[in-house]
Amino acid sequence: MSAFTPASSDGIVRMAYGPKVSTDDVTADTPAPPVVPRPAATVLLLRDNPNPPAGRSPLQVFLQRRVPQMAFAPGMTVFPGGSVDPSDTPDADGWAGPSPEAWAEAIGIPVDIAGGTVSAAVRETFEECGVLLAGPKGEAPLAPAPQATQWREDLATHRRPLADVLSEAGYVLRSDLLRVWSRWITPPGPSRRYDTVFFVTVVPEGQEADALTTEAVEAGWWYPAEAFERRDAGEIELMVPTARTLEDISAFERAADVIAAAGQRVITAIRPEIKNRDGQPVIAIDGQPDFTGPIPAAERA
Repeated sequence: MSAFTPASSDGIVRMAYGPKVSTDDVTADTPAPPVVPRPAATVLLLRDNPNPPAGRSPLQVFLQRRVPQMAFAPGMTVFPGGSVDPSDTPDADGWAGPSPEAWAEAIGIPVDIAGGTVSAAVRETFEECGVLLAGPKGEAPLAPAPQATQWREDLATHRRPLADVLSEAGYVLRSDLLRVWSRWITPPGPSRRYDTVFFVTVVPEGQEADALTTEAVEAGWWYPAEAFERRDAGEIELMVPTARTLEDISAFERAADVIAAAGQRVITAIRPEIKNRDGQPVIAIDGQPDFTGPIPAAERA
């Protein structure tokens, strides 16, 4: 559906969202208003392989290759995650751990968005990977119950909100299992922009991540260095935030080291820009070295 409705008799175009605009002011050369970034969450699921191959550290991270039909980042290898949904409203009675107010202060975003972003992180992790960062109040997270398959389907089809699923199970959302790692904002220009918070967490004991999602053609556990080897061989593509985050965590031996480091990080929004350096496109990031690795076509749009 178009964002515009036909002009009324008073010569005013009334938009579905936003202010009234006079038709006298609209021309073919009128620039489109900037796209406002949508809040989103992505989660680095971490684990340690007790018997890593020679030359590898134990640390592994869960990655998915998105289906080619996806509107955003088709075919890219990414961490699980997605946009904040209107249903991702926190339930104060079903919440354990740092409050939305605490998350808002840590990330630098409004309280309502912070609560929705943490809820989205938990929802997307369960929906896409089957890992549930929730459990009975005061107890360790549990392996998902037998009805978890139905819960995941309900979430994926938007039949029920996460808060309703957790309430039925007698669970509380465990925000204390998450740590914030970074915040990336898509630069102006693309038709789809996101303000994405990257979280890290360790897969709870007794749970297993899976590939039972329609949004990925494959998923599994990777050593960070392995992802770069596969990228350099042309076998996978990594978006810049994914690649930079993998670079970050590759400095650590174990999942616990990443979690500890996350607790010391000061979160400042990262706003990458494509710039030309000596005839070559690079991603410029304030306060960080330029990203000179392959820039996927999806990020040049």
